[in-house]
Formats: sequence, C-alpha cells, structure tokens
Amino acid sequence: MLHCKTYFSQVSEICQQIHLESIEQIANELVELRRRAGRLFILGVGGSAANASHAVNDFRKLCHIEAYTPTDNVSELTARTNDEGWESVFVEWLKVSQLNQRDAVLVFSVGGGDEEKQVSVNVVQALKEAQARRARIYGIVGRVNGYTAQVAHHVVLIPQIDEKHITPHTEAFQALIWHCLVSHPKLQMNKTKW
Repeated sequence: MLHCKTYFSQVSEICQQIHLESIEQIANELVELRRRAGRLFILGVGGSAANASHAVNDFRKLCHIEAYTPTDNVSELTARTNDEGWESVFVEWLKVSQLNQRDAVLVFSVGGGDEEKQVSVNVVQALKEAQARRARIYGIVGRVNGYTAQVAHHVVLIPQIDEKHITPHTEAFQALIWHCLVSHPKLQMNKTKW
C-alpha cells in the first residue's frame, strides 16, 4: 500500500503544480491551427508513441483537426529505421508530408530529446526541420532542459516530484492533458459517446 499511496499523492501534487496557462495557450493555438486548415503532427517514442496514436484519434474525431503520427505506420517506420537510421525517421516522414508554416508539431516526450546524450535524437531532428519550415511547436514533457522545452512555442512541463517516477508521471499526464484539450469547449466539436 505504501507505493500506491505515495504514487497517487505525487499525482495529486503534480495536479496542484501544473501550469494551467500553458495548457490554455496550446488550446488557443490549436483553435488557430484548425481555423487555418493546418495539420497537427504528434511525435512520441515508446509509451509516448502509444499516447500519440490515441491523441491523433481524439483530435481528429472530437476536434476536427487533421492529425497524424508517424509511428502509426509501422512499415514505413521500420523501413526508414533499417535503411536510413532511427535518428532520421521523423524528419524524413515530415519532409514527405510537406510540413509547412500552417502546420504544428506536438511532442510527447519524457526528456524532450537531447543530441549530446543521444536520447530521442529523432525528435530533435524533427524539431529542427519544423523550425526551418516555420511550423508551430508544442510539447508535453518531463524535462525543462530537453530540446523540446528549449524550442517549443508552448510547452507543458510536468512537475518533477520524484526522480524515479518521472517517466510514468510524464506519460500519464500526457494523456490527462490531451484529454483536457480535446474536451475543451474551444476545441471539441463532437461529443464523446459516454
């Protein structure tokens, strides 16, 4: 019981500390993205990739935002990894998708990418391309010093309550935040079934 009590106590503490204005800013940006008929590209690796897939569904179905994630196409993802390398899989996918200034990239990541440490370099490369193409960049991350937090127009930083729980808390809060966004009165166009 001690672990469960500690874990959920930390969840409560994160809820109290999270910067709600950052979430509201992303909501406003997504309203504008939809208005200009831009596309939302959601990037994530590991558990964040699974979150990206779910979020794509919700943004498309509930908010009428054209959304995609490269990790939904496992054939292309693995072919690019095999032929070109893991570091370039997202950037090459965005190039073929003709990412442009009307579009936005949303990163779900614990660390946010770090070239020096060779962590989530594929996210870093994709964000460099997004910057070059003048796409908007948003993030939901667990580290303030990662690349996403440094370059995003708006980022929601998950408060670090316990170093050993950064990954589970960050990935869990990605889901809470995107569900907050897709249920936001400014964004939601279709009701959920329940």
